[in-house]
Amino acid sequence: MQFQVMNSPFNQEQVELLNRLLPTLTETQKVWLCGYLAASQTVGTASTTIETQPTEVSPLSNTPIQIAISKEVTILYGSQTGNAQSLAEDAGKTLKEKGFQITVSSMSEFKPNQLKKIENLLIVVSTHGEGEPPDNALSFHEFLHGRRAPKLDDLRFSVLSLGDSSYEFFCQTGKEFDQKLEALGGTRVYPRVDCDLDFDEPAAEWLEGVIGGLSAVQGGGAATPTPVDTPQTSPSEFSRTNPFKAEVLENLNLNGRGSNKETRHLEISLEGSGLSYEPGDSLGIYPENDPELVGLLLEEIQFDPNEKVTINKQGDVLSLKEALLSHFEITVVTKPVLEQVAKLSTSVELQELFLSGNTEKLKEYIKGRDLLDLVRDFGQWGNSAQEFVSVLRKMPPRLYSIASSLSANPDEVHLTIGAVRYEAHGRERNGVCSILCAERLEPGDTIPVFVQNNQNFKLPENPETPIIMVGPGTGVAPFRAFMQEREELGAEGKSWMFFGDQHFVTDFLYQTEWQKWLKDGVLTKMDVAFSRDTAEKVYVQHRMLENSTELFNWLQEGAVVYICGDEKYMAHDVHNTLLEIVEKEGGMNREQSEAYLADLQQQKRYQRDVY
Repeated sequence: MQFQVMNSPFNQEQVELLNRLLPTLTETQKVWLCGYLAASQTVGTASTTIETQPTEVSPLSNTPIQIAISKEVTILYGSQTGNAQSLAEDAGKTLKEKGFQITVSSMSEFKPNQLKKIENLLIVVSTHGEGEPPDNALSFHEFLHGRRAPKLDDLRFSVLSLGDSSYEFFCQTGKEFDQKLEALGGTRVYPRVDCDLDFDEPAAEWLEGVIGGLSAVQGGGAATPTPVDTPQTSPSEFSRTNPFKAEVLENLNLNGRGSNKETRHLEISLEGSGLSYEPGDSLGIYPENDPELVGLLLEEIQFDPNEKVTINKQGDVLSLKEALLSHFEITVVTKPVLEQVAKLSTSVELQELFLSGNTEKLKEYIKGRDLLDLVRDFGQWGNSAQEFVSVLRKMPPRLYSIASSLSANPDEVHLTIGAVRYEAHGRERNGVCSILCAERLEPGDTIPVFVQNNQNFKLPENPETPIIMVGPGTGVAPFRAFMQEREELGAEGKSWMFFGDQHFVTDFLYQTEWQKWLKDGVLTKMDVAFSRDTAEKVYVQHRMLENSTELFNWLQEGAVVYICGDEKYMAHDVHNTLLEIVEKEGGMNREQSEAYLADLQQQKRYQRDVY
């Protein structure tokens, strides 16, 4: 484009300068320059660096015109439990209503060679395990951090990162995506937001900021965030932010007398809720803290238990006792909480934990301690009950894999929950929700619940597809749902279950049901491992190795492999066992077997629900 002096606000010398400069600018530079000029005109000073809408002066008039920039926005998500996926899909709907052209995709289904063509990219990703990407983000994460990652000078992006601040590598995967996209040349339309377990409000603020940033780039006005409409819920619409108070129908102990474990089987009514679910989904429960623990905490602090405190930004008020019982998390101490406490506390010992060189000492203190420990060790903090609770995290919901099929159990949902009891730092400790279910929840009581959809753990669409299920302990839960569903559908595909626990006599969860499914042909094959019944401990991975030839043949026939249970040990051991089986039976080296499993994940034939 060449400027002409005629009908232009520029003199001849300025036109010549512009015509020399403009052909040398990249699209990104043009956008930045136009946004800078528009911003400086808005506030009346040329030194302003506010980012606003890109404009260009027309050679025919003094009227700014918009630069043609793509309104296409791609949203990629990496999700293990479904939270990141739900947020990505909700963001897509909102942006579409704002006039943007939206593509929402799992990272595992996105073709990396298309990345170079994208101008507006939003990343919504969780962090799994010890700072690792979720399963469906692994391949994209590897590509972006590999040698084949392209330069992305024309990319505008923003990252929403989900995590749990009680873990050392909080939101690590989101941080890595954010830093790498910048290193490859991308420009942020809005800064990364790291969300803790209570992610609803920060996620909404992030989306408002993103809309403002994208609108500014489009030339739609100043870069002021556009308020995001909050969906209005009716009494029949229940969700994570509006849970349904469900009645408990049954609460049974699945373990036999003499077992070292206590595993509760809960049957919960969904009648009147309008909630539905599929096998592979989870049920979220908002529990209450142990009243005994709350009582001990209130004895230590000197605030009136009946003093009113504001518990959220909406201004809702509860008594201190009720807030500690039902709203705030008190059984976990995180680094961010400890940092805030240190600012309000007069304890020198607490301040010293944050001194340079005390990183390991700080991590060691946090591990296994709760709010009662914190108060006993360093005293209360703040000058009021309001200041005391101001640093606390909201009680997060607990997610449990659903152990039933809605087709087989209309208006009901079943759960399999292992009671968590342990000792740490000289005190007995209890799991918040599991012990509520084991000790205080009776049939007829109600509990706030919601359904968490998980598209990353689903039965194959073709009912003739073979499935292999590995679920020791409470990991058996979703596979009970799978079997109920397949029985209802009359599915003819082969199925193979690997189950393990401590003792056959006391810990064979749902034993009679598995035996009936075997007898009726719903379940084709079952292998069990009871680790404490033999001199040498035997686990599910040992049973898999014993059947390596047949297991590999099932894989070659198109079987889908599912793993549910402990992520830290079991899932890693089972994964390594699968690699060993593929190497041995497929005649592959380690690199080839890893590629084989990665391809299974890409095809959604290797799915994990691990925690």
